[in-house]
Amino acid sequence: MSASPSVSGKASEAYDVVVVGAGFAGMYMLHKLRGQGFSARVYEQGDGVGGTWYWNRYPGARCDVESMQYSYSFSDELQQEWDWSERYAPQPEILKYANHVADRFNLRPDIQFNTTVERTDFNESTNLWSVALSDGKTVIAKFVVLATGCLSNARMPEIKGLDSFEGKVYHTGHWPHEAVDFTGQRVGVIGTGSSGIQSVPVIAEQASHLTVFQRTANFSIPARNAVLSEEERQSFRAKYPEVRHFARVESRNGIYTEMPDRGALDDGDNERRSKYEARWNRGGLTFMSVYNNLGLDKTANDTAADFVREKIAEIVEDPETARLLQPTSHPIGTKRICFDTEYFSAFNRPNVTLVDIKSNPIEEITANAVRTGGREYEVDALVLATGFDAMTGSVARIDIRGRNGQALNQKWAEGPRTYLGLMSAGFPNLFVITGPGSPSVLSNMIVSIEQHVDWITDCVSYMRGRGFEAMEAKKDAEDNWVAHVNEVAYATLYPTANSWYMGANVPGKPRIFMPYIGGVGPYRQICNEVAAKGYEGFAMVGTEQPRKMAAS
Repeated sequence: MSASPSVSGKASEAYDVVVVGAGFAGMYMLHKLRGQGFSARVYEQGDGVGGTWYWNRYPGARCDVESMQYSYSFSDELQQEWDWSERYAPQPEILKYANHVADRFNLRPDIQFNTTVERTDFNESTNLWSVALSDGKTVIAKFVVLATGCLSNARMPEIKGLDSFEGKVYHTGHWPHEAVDFTGQRVGVIGTGSSGIQSVPVIAEQASHLTVFQRTANFSIPARNAVLSEEERQSFRAKYPEVRHFARVESRNGIYTEMPDRGALDDGDNERRSKYEARWNRGGLTFMSVYNNLGLDKTANDTAADFVREKIAEIVEDPETARLLQPTSHPIGTKRICFDTEYFSAFNRPNVTLVDIKSNPIEEITANAVRTGGREYEVDALVLATGFDAMTGSVARIDIRGRNGQALNQKWAEGPRTYLGLMSAGFPNLFVITGPGSPSVLSNMIVSIEQHVDWITDCVSYMRGRGFEAMEAKKDAEDNWVAHVNEVAYATLYPTANSWYMGANVPGKPRIFMPYIGGVGPYRQICNEVAAKGYEGFAMVGTEQPRKMAAS
């Protein structure tokens, strides 16, 4: 690190790399950069590490990928020493793990907490980024890495009268750090996506009455969560080399599971039903891995969707409530499938009411009630389980200016455009971890995070070794990649759903399928081949002798 003049004339710190965000991506990025001899500084808006798991502290929050797989693989000592307590780790345990990693690898000295990156400007004459911070400082960096996360920008709904509500209002993505007790309260939950589905059963046990406002019914599979025994942990640890290799190279979603060898219509009705039954009883996201064509063929998909709808009808006692809870607006799996612990059975409780706001949208929130369909539902507290401005929301909050002062938000106004989900043309030396155009939210996030961090650090080391000052995606490579991402997506059923993959949960957001659906393994191979060909599709600038990259 050294001092150099900033735009305002004040002395400014300079780093090889500025990393935005101290979640799982930002922490590993820092660790890897240090190991390769780069100076780096991480800026984090919260007062602690953990990213998504720092903010999402709502009741019942837990990961939908099994804990033994939702973990770092870069350190064998780390994966051998950490004891996960349950099959699916709850939020407090994942946050504890994140803090353990920060301490074990002594990451905190290079992380500045309670600091927002407000603006970044690329200087074409120096090939450096100036990074303006919320504390009033501007720092200089050769590279900026956005480790801002895909589900970290909580979306507040635009509902008339929300500001006039006199009770407490909570958003699942921005939950208080102290415990919230709903005992004896009338609670309204707006939203039945993943966070709503996880929180409803827990809140129902506390509240005197719980009213759930549902716009869109969602498919959900039982989690079948359980305590992990020491024997189970040791058995899984012993096969980590096989598990990690499979997740990186052979899987489509970064999750170790059996690969189906047939389509749903290749089996008879009885055999197919018994396979669905077995996966339902096992629980978890691998339900969609029973057959290899559930995301491709609507007729095949219907067999799985009908099975889950039948299960909902079996569980929920009131026929009208069961009907409302049965999803009919999208094929199963085209929105990220949810998993739950006693979600559907919660509606059998006498203190839980389901309100359909698709046919009768919320008209207004008053001082103490939610009005819909001409009726008022009195509540003492509101829980907004209304999701995130996913994939691009956290990037959009930063005013990023590339070549010729172009704003990234302006470039992405019609939808995000990237090459490989890693860089966007016109914005040199700016990397995005698990950005739009990469497998990202369609995968086990930590598998995708590690792959991107490894690729980026290999890339900046390559540049340092050859004296390159700047690198950016070529426009034709970006155009071809965006076309490929869309072509692959539209060969599946995914775009038929109004999902947050399409930006459909945010009014006015362009409808474009954002993640790459071609699979984690094939995507990794594409990225590796691009690097092996001297970073094909990227333009490199500057060929003087190798020298230290930090401004001096």
